[in-house]
Amino acid sequence: MDLAAERAIAAERDGRKIAVEVKSFVGRSPVYDFEVALGQYMLYFGLLELTEPDRKLYMAISHIVYHLLFQQPTFQVIRQRFQISLLVVNVTAQEVEQWID
Repeated sequence: MDLAAERAIAAERDGRKIAVEVKSFVGRSPVYDFEVALGQYMLYFGLLELTEPDRKLYMAISHIVYHLLFQQPTFQVIRQRFQISLLVVNVTAQEVEQWID
């Protein structure tokens, strides 16, 4: 999985349809990157609700971004408030570390 390229991926997990929005967070400001990612996530969430309501959306991020950003209390509150499901990936090992609903 290449987290440097931001893209949406349609797939299945445990027989359920999912969509994965890959986010890199490589800009100068992680807060700005999160603002953009949140806006895109909400847009895709709304579109999926209209076009494929049975598909669950995840935001894929690296394990580094998860530990540095998403474990901060402010970002945890925002993630919960906007119901952002995360797919945390260890980029070096190229494997999924966590699915967070």
